[in-house]
Amino acid sequence: MFRKSVLFCAVSAAAITTPAFAETAADTMLAAANIETVTISAQRNFRAGALKDDIVKTEVLSADMIARTGAMNINQALDNNPGIAVQVECSICNVRNVTLNNLPGRFTTLMIDGVPLFSSLSSAYGLDSVNARGIADIEVSRGAGASLIAPEALAGVVNIVTRKPEGFELEGDVSAGEQNLYTATAYVGDKIDDHWASSLTFSYNKQHEADRDGNKVSEFTGFTRLMGGIALFGDFGNTTSKLRLDYIDEKRGGGALGTDYEAIRSSDSGNPFDWSQGPHGSPAKDGWYAPDGSGFIPYDSGRGGMSEIIFTKRASAIGTVEGKLADDLDWRFAYGYARNNQHSFYELTHYNANGNQAYSEASLRYHLGKAVFTLGGNYRYEDLASVSQTPDGTHVHGLDNYVYRTPGAFLEGYDTFFDDQLEVNASIRYDDNSTFGSIISPRANFLWHHTPNLSSRLSVGRGYRAPTSFFEQDHGILDTTKIVRQIDNPETSDNLSYALNYSDDRLSATASYNFNQIKNFALLDPSAVDGSGNAITLFTQAGHPVTVQGLDFTATYQLLPSLSVTAGGERFFYAFEPGTLAFSRPDWKLYLSADWDWQGFDVYGRLAVTGPQDLARFYDYANNPRYNFDDTPKMNESPIFATVDVKVSYALTEIFSLYIGANNLFDYNQADKESPLWIDRSGALDVTQIWGPLQGRVVYGGVKVSL
Repeated sequence: MFRKSVLFCAVSAAAITTPAFAETAADTMLAAANIETVTISAQRNFRAGALKDDIVKTEVLSADMIARTGAMNINQALDNNPGIAVQVECSICNVRNVTLNNLPGRFTTLMIDGVPLFSSLSSAYGLDSVNARGIADIEVSRGAGASLIAPEALAGVVNIVTRKPEGFELEGDVSAGEQNLYTATAYVGDKIDDHWASSLTFSYNKQHEADRDGNKVSEFTGFTRLMGGIALFGDFGNTTSKLRLDYIDEKRGGGALGTDYEAIRSSDSGNPFDWSQGPHGSPAKDGWYAPDGSGFIPYDSGRGGMSEIIFTKRASAIGTVEGKLADDLDWRFAYGYARNNQHSFYELTHYNANGNQAYSEASLRYHLGKAVFTLGGNYRYEDLASVSQTPDGTHVHGLDNYVYRTPGAFLEGYDTFFDDQLEVNASIRYDDNSTFGSIISPRANFLWHHTPNLSSRLSVGRGYRAPTSFFEQDHGILDTTKIVRQIDNPETSDNLSYALNYSDDRLSATASYNFNQIKNFALLDPSAVDGSGNAITLFTQAGHPVTVQGLDFTATYQLLPSLSVTAGGERFFYAFEPGTLAFSRPDWKLYLSADWDWQGFDVYGRLAVTGPQDLARFYDYANNPRYNFDDTPKMNESPIFATVDVKVSYALTEIFSLYIGANNLFDYNQADKESPLWIDRSGALDVTQIWGPLQGRVVYGGVKVSL
């Protein structure tokens, strides 16, 4: 009675705003219809190499898989899987984006329960703050237009499925580790009565910044994150509902060491750093020599001149309601709203921004024998309002403001042929963006069942994205007071993917080919000046398309009832104008992992080998050469390197377990080989020479409680 009363009190405020609806459509019906509703997978131990039983290729990371890796957030859960990576795009603020098929992170759409509510602003730092607790699965669909309701996902979609409690469930986790790492997470869920269930999640994470090369400039940011969420589920026979409320408060700081952020912001003169430290350090502690021979450049901007401090608050509400109007007619309604507030300090520039996103969707699904037809529409709203202050005190309002209103309609049809051996799904979307006008996005998916264990999936389609000039696309924009918009078309992508999948009781394996060509690729050029000689930024588009092709393979084999082994690899091919893709990606990667359960022990280990990266091409050395502080050129190609993660858990009882783990066990760090800092010919400094891990080994241990 006590625990149910606690849950009821916690969700009562949310409950009064939620319709009394509940989930119905049987899993088999949903799979046949292939409608983009969100369901909770009953298979908790989904194996790598296996695919969800959908016509669209969908890879699944189950809650068990995530827990075994020790992941605390979505970025950690997704990283180091074939075709999926987390790209760090700044060495002192550590902005991270999820890349699918090695395309820029801005082309990945994150959805929660099938609702897209993350913008360029909220994705830059927000994915670190999406809790890995209280979820059932993470579903990944790679390819442009892979999601019917998210055509802007040019690389693909990551969908987080909220976990619905089937009875009383309690999980608590407390851990500590190196670099003053502290975490505390909690999840509690239960049925309130025969119709309602609810859950609460909480997470607290804290870690200090790290300076590997000793120059007193961090390569890994320190942070404090506080996350909380409430979910409410309704079930009234033919109608279901789900409501999720989340709040995030994060403070992160990088560059100058320490957490006295006010003191760092107010320090704008002198040299507190040692530029002679690290590989290829400067011959002088107080500055460096310009490679063009123009002389010595003393550093005199204080701690603040090399620091980036970002405070982020985000609140969101997401809901879905589904039901039946008749035996052959289903309906669905989805809605969501999110507000993201960011107060930032970027190397003596103050930047504050507020972003709003709203989403609503309604659809009808009609069953005609085995065929299923879906007609629906949605409305998306997204805006950004910013104000900044440059180091000289100039206030700039609305530097990168935008407002996008996009009503859309979609039609989808599904049917089977040749005695159900072939499944076909075809869809078309029409969107009317307030800036870019009418956009049509077609897509077709085919699933051929060769045998009960072997299948082929082929998808072709087109997607689009309305680009934004949000500054994180290029740090150089911080020095400007004006953006000149020279962009008239949305970014569009033509995509083709093929996947061959085999699965039996012991083996799950998938081999894939992906082709993605992006036209009208958005670019920021911060090197321009206006007629008065003032620095401006041009918001333009590439004259040639960017094409990325990839092959990847993943297989899991159950060697013993208690031991499974997973192997995978990927190979990518790039065609682009140098400088278009702003951050380097590897030619290939290999993966190997093992999971062993034995007499209360759960041992998990993962090896990731990263191949070379053509740094000269990605970072456009031909037009913009990069140098170390001792005037030597930066590497043309990054070295091959490997990282190992391990975690060992031991169940003391059915309730309590202990664990110890290490991320990057053998302590590989890019800063031991090459600094992520670089200078150009004139000696101007930047922070984006990134090709390897910027955080060394982190050993952690903790205790977990499960009921």
